[in-house]
Amino acid sequence: MKYAVIIADGAADKPLAELGGQTPLQAARTPNLDALAAVGRVGTAVTTPPGFAAGSDVCSMCLLGYDPRKYHTGRAPLEAAALGLELRPKDWIFRVNLVTLGDESSADAGLMLDHSAGAISSAEARPLVQGLYDFWLASEPALCPDLRLTPGAAYRNILVDSSANDGPNLAQRDYGAVTATPPHEIPREPWRDYLPAAKSSSAPAAEAARIMNRLMELSRLYLPTHPTNLARVAAGKRPANAAWIWGQGVSPSLPSFASRFGLSGAMTTAVDLLAGISALIGWERLDVPGATSYHDNDYAGQGRATIDALGRFDLVCCHVEAPDEASHQGDAKTKVAAIEAIDHHVVGPVMATLARYGDPAVDRSARGWRLLVLPDHYTLVSTRKHDDTPVPFLMAGAWVRSAVQRPYSEAAADSSDLRVSPGDELMEYFLRGGLAHVPARPK
Repeated sequence: MKYAVIIADGAADKPLAELGGQTPLQAARTPNLDALAAVGRVGTAVTTPPGFAAGSDVCSMCLLGYDPRKYHTGRAPLEAAALGLELRPKDWIFRVNLVTLGDESSADAGLMLDHSAGAISSAEARPLVQGLYDFWLASEPALCPDLRLTPGAAYRNILVDSSANDGPNLAQRDYGAVTATPPHEIPREPWRDYLPAAKSSSAPAAEAARIMNRLMELSRLYLPTHPTNLARVAAGKRPANAAWIWGQGVSPSLPSFASRFGLSGAMTTAVDLLAGISALIGWERLDVPGATSYHDNDYAGQGRATIDALGRFDLVCCHVEAPDEASHQGDAKTKVAAIEAIDHHVVGPVMATLARYGDPAVDRSARGWRLLVLPDHYTLVSTRKHDDTPVPFLMAGAWVRSAVQRPYSEAAADSSDLRVSPGDELMEYFLRGGLAHVPARPK
């Protein structure tokens, strides 16, 4: 069997007035998804376990078959795995966003305006990150020997605090006792209400929160005056005028996908988070030079990479971030366009390629195939936030049949009796459901 998974990040949504009461999935022209739904099955999966927030770290881990309640240790450690950083067991790892805060002299004063600093590019972000670390070092020389700041993709960066291993401040910082809010969850809200805060009155918790706040405070002093930001403002773009620290955790340990399911895998993604999960489960990352997180993404390039990899791997996953970023900007039009591009450039070509592996139900010599399409979570254009509603999925291929034909949409999935909970069981169902002749997964 050959398997493909297409993750349209954040594609699910609620009905929108600007789309005539439809969701972006319903409003988009998706002939390939419609054709797959006609011959496959549509259902819902719970990708946000109780007690977790709906985020790509939790939800993507879940839909790839790994229970976040067992394996999730924080978001930043997953992203760090994509950067190949050398990490020690007691290292604390953080996500650092370059963000845009409302100018204090404007009507937007005190608000979180943009979690991505106006979709800043990697080329623009790197000198900002390097300059910021140098400023931290000059301002807090006693603190910075324990810290490493590494540029990631676009506005995403990784901070590591190694003090718990052998630094001078051994065991004096309890980052696990600090609440840190993702900036994409507070659009146009007062950012000061969401600064890192200690969950307890312990000295280590207070010290950890103090350090995070101090570094963020210094970023607000340094970044607005950087030449890159001055150039962005002059060009009418949003500046990266602050660094927002969140997502802390320690390195996780995940069993490989091959050891659990007996299959090799690969992924194409423009996002370090998904690339990090891929690395941790032993998948290969496929290089697509034009892949980005936004609607300027090379959708066709990701589609071609997925198709090319099917010849070398048992399962290939194509993750496309663009619908999620459009949702966070409150941009329904671009979200619809992103979904249509995924359908045209990824779903269609991948579906045509998989069909060449034949249908074992009518040809016993055929190898067979299956395709799974779904978002990791809802991202609402109306609120610009994630939502933990169970996601709609579409599964088609060998021995996948439904007595009731449905389109692929949130409402159609909700009306189906196919519900997978917990969502980490979806991968097992996708790979093995109804395939009694396929060998059981290795012990």
